[in-house]
Amino acid sequence: MADDLFGALGGAPTAKSDYDASSIEVLEGLEPVRRRPGMYIGGIDERALHHLAAEVIDNSMDEAVAGHANRIEITLEANNRLTVADNGRGIPVDAHPKFPDKSALEVIMTTLHSGGKFAGKAYATSGGLHGVGVSVVNALSSDTVVEVARDKTLYRQSFARGLALGPLEKVGPTPNRRGTTIAFTPDLEIFGEGAKFKPARLYRMARSKAYLFAGVEIRWRCDPDLITDDTPAEGVFQFPGGLTDHLAEQVGERACATTEFFSGSQDFPDTESGQSGGRVEWAVAWPLYSDGSYSWYCNTVPTPDGGTHETGLRAALTKGIRAFGDLVGAKKSKDISAEDIVTGAELMLSVFIRDPQFQSQTKDRLTSPEAARMVENAMRDHFDHFLADNMDRGKALLGYVMERMDERLRRKQEREVKRKTATSGRKVRLPGKLTDCANDDSAGTELFIVEGDSAGGSAKQARNRKTQAILPIRGKILNVASATNAKIMANQEIADLTLALGCGTRKDCDADQLRYERVVIMTDADVDGAHIATLLMTFFFQEMPDIVKRGHLFLAQPPLYRLVAGAKSAYARDDAHRAELEATEFKGKKVEVSRFKGLGEMNPQQLRETTMAPETRGLIRITLPQEYEQRAGVKDLVDRLMGTNPAHRFAFIQANAASLEEDAIDA
Repeated sequence: MADDLFGALGGAPTAKSDYDASSIEVLEGLEPVRRRPGMYIGGIDERALHHLAAEVIDNSMDEAVAGHANRIEITLEANNRLTVADNGRGIPVDAHPKFPDKSALEVIMTTLHSGGKFAGKAYATSGGLHGVGVSVVNALSSDTVVEVARDKTLYRQSFARGLALGPLEKVGPTPNRRGTTIAFTPDLEIFGEGAKFKPARLYRMARSKAYLFAGVEIRWRCDPDLITDDTPAEGVFQFPGGLTDHLAEQVGERACATTEFFSGSQDFPDTESGQSGGRVEWAVAWPLYSDGSYSWYCNTVPTPDGGTHETGLRAALTKGIRAFGDLVGAKKSKDISAEDIVTGAELMLSVFIRDPQFQSQTKDRLTSPEAARMVENAMRDHFDHFLADNMDRGKALLGYVMERMDERLRRKQEREVKRKTATSGRKVRLPGKLTDCANDDSAGTELFIVEGDSAGGSAKQARNRKTQAILPIRGKILNVASATNAKIMANQEIADLTLALGCGTRKDCDADQLRYERVVIMTDADVDGAHIATLLMTFFFQEMPDIVKRGHLFLAQPPLYRLVAGAKSAYARDDAHRAELEATEFKGKKVEVSRFKGLGEMNPQQLRETTMAPETRGLIRITLPQEYEQRAGVKDLVDRLMGTNPAHRFAFIQANAASLEEDAIDA
């Protein structure tokens, strides 16, 4: 009867035999990587393409850091072919004990989670952790050739799309050569026809790696025909001063609060088993009248989102400057915060630790809890000496930091007055649909922009009334990139949003007047939600650019699925995350999967737990390129994709449709 009813409603009855054991796919070898590259390299865009290069270079850097190599050669050739060679030990070529018919090299290149960095015996510290790096590169390359010079003999093996094209070849004697050479060409079936390595980006990557380990020489070569800017076709990088050399180059001739940088390095204590605990290297300068910049690394891998090593540096600097202030009788120094000493500074931090933990496979954020303590303990004594050994230098930095503290406290006081005025209704009218938070101070407060009254109702019940405000909007807001100023000013949704934020727009936008510390776009985890989020991001980029530049804008990450097996439950952000959970936490279990059609479908407890509570949620910070001068490039992209000319969007879809074809079929 159910089938008859379903057919009457326009569907087709499904025979029970359509879903049986034969319907279950088992992906073997490196096929999971080719099916879902985003799980391993974060996508298939330009950043992900260059992540392949980083994975191979990081392996050579691990050899150098371990003391087995002192030279790395990086060569970009025509046809988008990249070669990375080192003079390290060379990948082992003997038969693998678990797979006696294969060499260790073939196992490493064709098997996920294989490598020499799990037990920590071959490498004390390394950038590779999961044994997926070079095998992922192999899986996503149309052509890979590995040459190993080991024990004065040269070996070679070729691969294509993750599969060995033949056995390991013994080429012959090579008495004056040692190490590993990997040459690969990214697969255009994965990355799209127009995907090309950018010489400038690879050049910067090579140069930064040399700064991170003073004992390595990196040689760069590029086919001159591939270069379209001022990137050199050849170069040799070796920096005995490490991060200090890098900082000196970055600061240039700018005047600083102290004439000398605060720089140095320190080994971490050995482990209980007698193994090296790693080390930390840092370089900090305080240029006058500068926005500053941060560079964080772990085991030579960039961690652009910082993490626990950043926390340790902030703690060491803050406690050190407070203690120095107390030493010289500056009573107000007790009010110094970490922001006062790091805002505007040029900060570079590189740690080498055993078994680091990262937030994801792309290693954007370090999460190892012990890193904060180790970095703080290592840096604190050095910073105390930096300040006290030269009292004039210490007082100069203290004065600089306290000026920033006074400015911060002044702005805070102004915001408190402004907020109290706004909430009292005496001077500033707030939109009626805004459910404001109770805190008068903007510090720690958040405004959630949600679509629709249903989602707004759930969010109001799920929020922390003290710090979280809710502003519902109706449907898709005006696309400001294609609207006239008069139309923008007349739009009620935009007027309400501008009024709630209180910081003005365009040339009158003042991020210091923002009524909330964070502005969170919270939309449904579907296509319509993504469209609304895109329109809102376009609004902030065009009308309130300083909000984006200062890092106040975020995207919430509501789940799309809830997975339940017995008493165990978990939430999945998307299909890829669901597949990952089913293959790990729920492996072998009968899983009941429910799909959320929207935020309004989630009860307040679920919404709080997954999307709004700081302890359990995930947020994505919306940022501009590291160098804000690149804003013109972002504006050009926004204008092309969100502007009035549909031909630009059509061209973008044509150029990128191939990369979405597989996901569209799956959906």
